[in-house]
Amino acid sequence: MRDEWVIVIDFLSRGRLGMQRSEPIAQTIGEKYFSLLEIMPREGTELTVGERVYIGEGKRDKVKYIRGRIGYSDLTVASKEELQTVVEKLVDADQKKFVDFFSKAGPVTNRLHQLELIPGIGKKHLWDIIEARKERPFESFEDLSNRVKLLPDPRKMIIRRILDELEDRDKYKLFVSGAVQRPQ
Repeated sequence: MRDEWVIVIDFLSRGRLGMQRSEPIAQTIGEKYFSLLEIMPREGTELTVGERVYIGEGKRDKVKYIRGRIGYSDLTVASKEELQTVVEKLVDADQKKFVDFFSKAGPVTNRLHQLELIPGIGKKHLWDIIEARKERPFESFEDLSNRVKLLPDPRKMIIRRILDELEDRDKYKLFVSGAVQRPQ
C-alpha cells in the first residue's frame, strides 16, 4: 500500500533543523493511504503548499527522492495547521470510498466492530447502520445521515478518525497506512 500522489503540506526551502545539509525538503500526505512523508525536490524546484506531486514508480518530474515516512510529531507547525484542510479535501474527493466503508465494514474482533472505531458511533448507531445497509448500500454521506436517525455528520466523523490515526491515537488503522521509519 503505497501512495503514488502526495499533497504538499509544508515546503522548507532550507530544510529542517538538525539536517546534515541545508537543502529543500517538503512534508507531504499521501492522497490514498494518508502516508506522511518527507520528500526531497529536484534541484531548482519550488513546491507550494497544497500542490499535488507524483511520487510513484515512474518518472518523477519534481521529486529527487523520498526521504522517508514521518510521524505526526515530526510535522512542522505549518504542516499540522494545514493537515485538517487537506484531509477534508481528500475525503471530499473520494467520498465513495468512505461511504462504502459504512456499507461494508465488518468486525475487528468478537467484541469490536470497525464502525465502533469511528468517533461518535456506539452500539446504537452501529446497529442502526447495519440494519439500514441491509436494505441497500449507502450512496453518499447525506444518504447515510438521512437513513440513520440522529447520526452525527459522517463526513466529520471520518475526518476525525483519519486525523486520530495520523496522530497514532489508536492501534487499529482503518484508513492510514504503515509504520513510521524515522529518517536519519
